[in-house]
Amino acid sequence: MLDARMENYYHRHDLSKFPEMGANAPELAKKFFDWYGAVFADGALTAREKALVALGVAQAVQCPYCIDAYTQDLLGKGCDLDQLTEVVHVAAAIRGGASLVHGVQMRNTAQQLSM
Repeated sequence: MLDARMENYYHRHDLSKFPEMGANAPELAKKFFDWYGAVFADGALTAREKALVALGVAQAVQCPYCIDAYTQDLLGKGCDLDQLTEVVHVAAAIRGGASLVHGVQMRNTAQQLSM
């Protein structure tokens, strides 16, 4: 039976606890958060474009914390629900295509074993 503490594994308020991950390894956390901040700064892509990519990746890897964070971030950066929904569809298409193209591996193996 499922432990009552795990009834709702994902808790939206836990996202605000992310910085606590550095409590026992502050030097590593600082390196991560410095790097993370640099990654999402304006560069060849704008911070908004990077956040759109991040939302797509979050959808593909199914991270509810990232989905919440980047949805909120992108709404604050002027994106609307139509744009965010398109990102979800792009992520779904890539994920579906990646699954389908792996069928080539199955076909190759099946053909080798059928010889």
